[in-house]
Amino acid sequence: MVKTTGYRKINFRSIVRLLAHLMLIESGFMLIPMLVSLFYGESDYYAFLVAILITLLASWAILTGVRSGRRDLGKREGYMLTSLVWVVFSIFGMIPFMVSDVSLGLTDAFCETMSGFTTTGCSVLSDVECLSHGVHIWRCLMQWIGGLGIMIFTLAVLPMLNSSGGMQMMNAELPGITKEKLSPRVSQTAKRLWLVYLLLTLLLALLLCFGPMNIFDGICHALSTMSTGGFSTRNDSIGAWNSWYIRLVVLVFMFIGGVNFALIYRASIGKIKASWKDETFRFYVKVIIVLTILLTLGYVVNCHPRWSMSVIVDPLFQVVSTLTSTGYSVTDCQSWGSFVFPILLILMFVGASAGSTSGGCKLDRISFLFKSCRNEISKCIHPNKVYSVSINNRVQSPELVSKVMAFLGLYMGSIIAGGIMLVLLGMPISDSLFASLSCVGNTGLGAGVTADSFACVPAAGKWVLSFLMLVGRLEIFTVLVLFLPGFWHK
Repeated sequence: MVKTTGYRKINFRSIVRLLAHLMLIESGFMLIPMLVSLFYGESDYYAFLVAILITLLASWAILTGVRSGRRDLGKREGYMLTSLVWVVFSIFGMIPFMVSDVSLGLTDAFCETMSGFTTTGCSVLSDVECLSHGVHIWRCLMQWIGGLGIMIFTLAVLPMLNSSGGMQMMNAELPGITKEKLSPRVSQTAKRLWLVYLLLTLLLALLLCFGPMNIFDGICHALSTMSTGGFSTRNDSIGAWNSWYIRLVVLVFMFIGGVNFALIYRASIGKIKASWKDETFRFYVKVIIVLTILLTLGYVVNCHPRWSMSVIVDPLFQVVSTLTSTGYSVTDCQSWGSFVFPILLILMFVGASAGSTSGGCKLDRISFLFKSCRNEISKCIHPNKVYSVSINNRVQSPELVSKVMAFLGLYMGSIIAGGIMLVLLGMPISDSLFASLSCVGNTGLGAGVTADSFACVPAAGKWVLSFLMLVGRLEIFTVLVLFLPGFWHK
């Protein structure tokens, strides 16, 4: 009798043990801020020491108490592990915020940590300049870890997952429509992506240190820029340095952070022409050019500035910062006029390229939407003609097109649902919808009551926003599938 492999229990033991191994990795990352605090003679080293010990103890208890079962991991285990690891990392990663001099409560600490790992960049802290060096580096390091993806990093350092559901985990976490394998082995693909990510971060840190930034600020901003996270060591963000050099360097690397990392890898091995041949990359460049022109015209008309570098650089910086979901600012763009707000909303919703570290619903899907709408309009004239959606001269399957349309519907539904919940908790409706869009799109920008920080959001609202950040980072399906009853059936 042939055994049916389609019906199997979820491999909970392997999931829990893998989470324990990942906690060991997180505790290793915590050594960095602890050593930084010791180097600067700050008392906050104790907070990271406590966090490391608690994380190690919990990991040891799991590894000794939970016996290893079968090693096979399927789609369900991939979805569950990918969703849980972000929550687990946030639970242990928030300990330093609670124990250190920042002394955040449970809700604020979890929201700040989830914002870090998901590279959202919204903060409950109204004054970041009073933070210790250790806390600063931990905030930026969280974003760097989450930028390319926790599970992608795991696949790079734990080769055993290469044949145990590794592709399912990469598909569950890496943002985009289609996932490209740069190597036959999933672990090798993950290693190559992280190598490019690491080298770009080191290059950016080196370039920033040549300017007015000191070494510490340069490292922090390199971590949060390449991850398109947006945490800064200054209250005025990049504008605090008032340096054209810093703005231009950060601008270039924010742009790179919004490009599909598979294209960046190919460019690094000499296949530069492949980038411009990519349809989505060209769309990405065109969107930046068009919206920068609109923002510049409005800036000139409303603010009447004299000719200066700021006329071109500031609007371009704001467009790239918002489109890539980095959220940096160099000036108060709200003073440019009311026309800025709708442009920012469009940029926050759209996002940059799939396969990048940016948030938003991704330009690839917007391209799908435009082409599908065009086809439907054309059918009104030629109803018997067969139309297809093609990307990079490849015809996409109807199933993929349907999935993209479903994603966009769920994406907008998540924003609306989150906004309604915040309204019910007492926030103004416009501010609620903006905060919901900002968190689902992992942008981190605030408006109205959240313009300075998210500290004023009710406690229950912060948990709502934390969930929206996770849903947005894992592209909705990975999280929502866990709420289907059929997911848990044998």
